Amino acid sequence: MLAVIKTYSLEGITGYPVDIEVDVQGGVPGFDIVGLAGASVREARNRVRSAVRNSSYDFMPRKVTVNLAPADTAKNGSAFDLPIAVGFLAGTEQIPQDNIAEYIMIGELSLDGGIRRVNGILPLLISALQDGHKKFIVPYDNAKEASYIIGAEVYALSSLSDVCSFLGGIMAKEPVPNTQYESTAAISKYGVDMADVKGQSCAKRALEIAVAGGHNMLLCGPPGAGKTMLAKCVPTIMPDMTFEEAIETTKIHSVAGKTDGEQGMVTLRPFRTPHHTASLFSLIGGGAQSKPGEVSLAHNGVLFLDEMPEYNKKTLETLRQPLEDGTITVSRVQRTIEYPASFMLIASMNPCPCGFDGSRLRECTCTPLEKRKYRARISGPLLDRIDIYVDVDGVEYGELKNNVAVETSAQIKSRVERAREIQRKRFAGKGFYTNAKMTNAQIKKYCALSSDCEKLLESAFARLKLSARGLTRIVKTARTIADLRESEAIQIADIAEAIQYRARSLHQ
Repeated sequence: MLAVIKTYSLEGITGYPVDIEVDVQGGVPGFDIVGLAGASVREARNRVRSAVRNSSYDFMPRKVTVNLAPADTAKNGSAFDLPIAVGFLAGTEQIPQDNIAEYIMIGELSLDGGIRRVNGILPLLISALQDGHKKFIVPYDNAKEASYIIGAEVYALSSLSDVCSFLGGIMAKEPVPNTQYESTAAISKYGVDMADVKGQSCAKRALEIAVAGGHNMLLCGPPGAGKTMLAKCVPTIMPDMTFEEAIETTKIHSVAGKTDGEQGMVTLRPFRTPHHTASLFSLIGGGAQSKPGEVSLAHNGVLFLDEMPEYNKKTLETLRQPLEDGTITVSRVQRTIEYPASFMLIASMNPCPCGFDGSRLRECTCTPLEKRKYRARISGPLLDRIDIYVDVDGVEYGELKNNVAVETSAQIKSRVERAREIQRKRFAGKGFYTNAKMTNAQIKKYCALSSDCEKLLESAFARLKLSARGLTRIVKTARTIADLRESEAIQIADIAEAIQYRARSLHQ
């Protein structure tokens, strides 16, 4: 007898439908799974056999053929276990087939018949909902994640026997109630505050501008100057994530298996800090199943590269595509997947190998050749994609012991949010909401400059030997500085300040 169960599988962060056709016939006993099934899918036969028997059902010797359609698409993962088991039980008439076609079923089986949580529930259910499906059966441990999807009728069950009882009408089950989205306070999460940073007023101002406009930033200074602490404070002054941003971010983290089962949703902007020994694949994504890497996990948040020159140069160069396009393409032999990767890059580095070139506190011991080699580890094209350069020098004892009240993260965040709201209204319907993402056409439209501003830009272009990209990034930064003043017009002081953040060149 033939039974057909509907489920979904993932291609990147997008789900696509899979029909699981289970045919049970007489003849030589066997259990075959066809349809470009990967190793984890082929192993389902053993999990299904044990789960069926340990759920008090019969696994009689039959010729069982399972086809995963479409057959020309590679299938991986363990989420097909539950629909295969239900298809077998329906095909052997141990449970009725009357209403199984109404449900999309997803779940991994344990040998005792329990249903384990799977990765990627959120993007799977969203894709199925967009295709017109309304009813879903998912693992109980995925209930919280699924509860954020408005319009879906989700039934979270913990065992194969519960699923069969539910489908047979023996057990009543209410759908998972929807959860109201609430963002998480970054200050309480990270335990740091801008008020804890002593001195560094110039760096704090630059951070505020960078966050307000979504600009990439490089902090350069000696060891112990506070670069890492400044970077860790960035999430505390970023605007709270909207529901749409949280959904998009959670999709990526769900596919990567990084979501919290109790919270279900990523409510805090990501702050990813890969170690400088991180491999190319761990940064951009990849592997047999083309999982997302650190640049995608930082989507809608911050990617912090501490001691940037220590990273492999080839690995750093892969950042050029996501910094420019906001996406990363993971290409492998079997498939090519595109993941979102729109993040704010915060990088830090020492000015030289010893770390004290230009410091007022200690003398540098490096030779000119050593300095050039060290700085050359970061290529010019990559530096050109960084909007703001800031020198951070060490703090003196008097500054550390100064008890004068300084601004808190909450105060700075309020100004950032006002500037972001201006940009959100300006770019409504354009698919982005920060000045850093403006195209050349939008720069012409929203960044009108006076003749004095143009003259200052022309002078800076020649003096600093800027590229066309460098020039546009100065204008984008000036637009953000004007937004922080809540001014529609860009003034010459805004251009001058933006130039100062661009004036430092590591290759001069």
